[in-house]
Amino acid sequence: MAAGGASFGLSGCGLVDGAEADPDTIVVHTQLGTTAPGSATYLAVVKRFEKENPGLRIKNLINGDDLPQVYETSRLARKEADVVMVNLYDKTLAWTGVDATVDVKPYLDDWGLRERIVPEALAAWTDTEGRLRAFPYFATNWPVAYNTALLGAAGVGDVPTTGDALIRAARKLRAKGVSPVTVGGEDWTGQKLLAQIIQTCLTADEAIHAYSTGDFGSRGAREGIDYFVALRDAGVFADKAQGLTSDLMFTQYNTGRAAAESAQSSALAQVPDKVARHTVVGGWPLAPHAAHPKPTILRAFTLLALWISPNGTKKLSAVEKFIRFMYRPDIVSRFIRESGRDMAVKSDTVTTQFPLVGAAQRLGDTVSQVVLPDVYVPPAANQPLISATSVAFTPGTSAAKVRAGLENAYRGA
Repeated sequence: MAAGGASFGLSGCGLVDGAEADPDTIVVHTQLGTTAPGSATYLAVVKRFEKENPGLRIKNLINGDDLPQVYETSRLARKEADVVMVNLYDKTLAWTGVDATVDVKPYLDDWGLRERIVPEALAAWTDTEGRLRAFPYFATNWPVAYNTALLGAAGVGDVPTTGDALIRAARKLRAKGVSPVTVGGEDWTGQKLLAQIIQTCLTADEAIHAYSTGDFGSRGAREGIDYFVALRDAGVFADKAQGLTSDLMFTQYNTGRAAAESAQSSALAQVPDKVARHTVVGGWPLAPHAAHPKPTILRAFTLLALWISPNGTKKLSAVEKFIRFMYRPDIVSRFIRESGRDMAVKSDTVTTQFPLVGAAQRLGDTVSQVVLPDVYVPPAANQPLISATSVAFTPGTSAAKVRAGLENAYRGA
């Protein structure tokens, strides 16, 4: 393919045409290019990069959720991409420590990027050895979306801010044939919401301890689990939530069949206008004796970053040009304007096409923030923890069994 065009359709673990050895071809392994929000913008800016740098070519290797496994396979063969665009979660937590990717901290100041990146994002991507795993790029707000039209039609006047109010609202919604809170109890969305609810009764330090060690035996953790079970047994969550996926959750909310969902900003950006105009964003309702003063949300700076591989260091001049290009204010602004992405990069651009994303950004101190467990859960415990989450959302599972399932997920981790 000519230098002016990007190859967008590659898949699998192999690279083609000797691109990994071509000093003028930057191989980028990314999840952007699938249905992920921001994909169209990414593909467009790649074309622009190639136009502005006619001697360089971008070859995209595109994968979805299997990207970490595919990358690791290619790294074992020493045929990995030069740049990887993926989040900090599960397998990727270990990459820099085992030399699957390189510490990018030495390039941070040399490439003039330190002042472009939000300081909290740099902290989140720095490991315990002081290594900067990657250059932070996407961030996220993760509030609760409430459909006020459905609430109002069921006789619920205000968005619930307490557990008791949420239970009363759920009863009224069910009487109208509406699911109260939809959640993907079978996958990561359920895992995150369960963690958020448990943290109702935990401080940040207590939450970090619980999710780092698998110790859910503290009073706060047990109270949080009890709170979750009480909500579940009161019918707060959608029917058969334990078998729902994130896609089904989004569909239920976006088609007006559910009154609430816990949705990160990329999901908020995809709420259709007819639902978005009746949606407000807020926090998860509090239990009595909560550890937080206000309803809670999740916020994170670990959604996506640009990692450099050992192969990438062999063509560092070209990689530098691409990464610095991605951090240019005009490029960052495009992701905000066109895709509704929250960024871990400083920008004065405000989203106007995605009102719910903007509303989540403006929540500020009207909500309390709890810990996103992703960077604390040992990689070996992640999948077992999702399985334990599905069991937790299953009606009839006692609080003791929920706790045992969470703790068992850490055995061998």
